[in-house]
Amino acid sequence: MKRLSAALALLAAAGTSQAAQLDIQITNLTRGSYFTPFLVAAHPGDVNLFSSGSPASASLQAMAEGGDISALVADISAVNASVVENPAAGLLAPGASAFASINTDGAPDNTHLSVVAMILPSNDGFAGLNAREIPTEPGTYIWNVNAYDAGTEGNDEVIGSGAPGEPGYPAPPPVAASSGTGGTGIDASAEGFVHIHRNVLGDDNPTGGNSDIVNSVHRWLNPVIRVVVTVSD
Repeated sequence: MKRLSAALALLAAAGTSQAAQLDIQITNLTRGSYFTPFLVAAHPGDVNLFSSGSPASASLQAMAEGGDISALVADISAVNASVVENPAAGLLAPGASAFASINTDGAPDNTHLSVVAMILPSNDGFAGLNAREIPTEPGTYIWNVNAYDAGTEGNDEVIGSGAPGEPGYPAPPPVAASSGTGGTGIDASAEGFVHIHRNVLGDDNPTGGNSDIVNSVHRWLNPVIRVVVTVSD
């Protein structure tokens, strides 16, 4: 009986050990939207970058409104997370993929994976894979990821600075090239909590109307990114 118990204990330990190597592919599934630099992190299971139904942190707000991941990187690095910043080396274009690799040999507590980036054009929308448990069995795993609204800014859908607390979305060159101009703004207010994004509305007036977002180019449905994780020993 003691031998059987010992054998079962060894099997249980083997089944819960954390695989060390993660190769991650992130694909933009939208037809005409871009993503700002991604934050990819393996971290302890009691850490979350956001919580649906709760107010966003200031760090999440900075990422969701302006694509600035530096505060989130600092937050998650403080818990000894294994972090990859900006694997696309800039914006991730429609249909394009970015790749990241994480090795957790020196950080066995990093058992969960998060992937976030702002979606453009949007006021405070972001793709959010939040604290997904990393499988312990070697293999390839596919997760389709929804867009969330940080709830920190009204979705007025007009071009602005992208600075936290200021209206409007940032429009770097490829986003500006596909956006309209002269939008008067959609009547909207900040919801105050993180929630699944309702999608952008847009309009079909390239030089006016309510929105600078072009509905025939930028509208999307969830999911907005696909994360493929290959786990190996």
